[in-house]
Amino acid sequence: MIAKKQFLKSKPVCKVTFKLSPEEAKSAETVRLVGEFNDWDTAVAPMKKLKDGSFSQTVSLETAKSHQFRYLLDDKEWENDWQADAYVPSEFGYEENSVVAL
Repeated sequence: MIAKKQFLKSKPVCKVTFKLSPEEAKSAETVRLVGEFNDWDTAVAPMKKLKDGSFSQTVSLETAKSHQFRYLLDDKEWENDWQADAYVPSEFGYEENSVVAL
């Protein structure tokens, strides 16, 4: 889930902390945050795995726009954010992408 949004006063950037619960992660060993903000690069560094089995990552994103993203579990299964700000149809197949609105 999108755990926290911290808007910076000095520039048009928001630090967004994404957190995926153990239930959402489905016992995955690695989770990658993949989206428009990293050109849908499936080889980005994995999110940090926490002691409780959840995963977390903070990313600086441009404000005044929406960003599409998904989570990649163990480099093979896609998962949406269960509490995203919105969902939009993906360009690929019948899936939807999660959206964080800033």
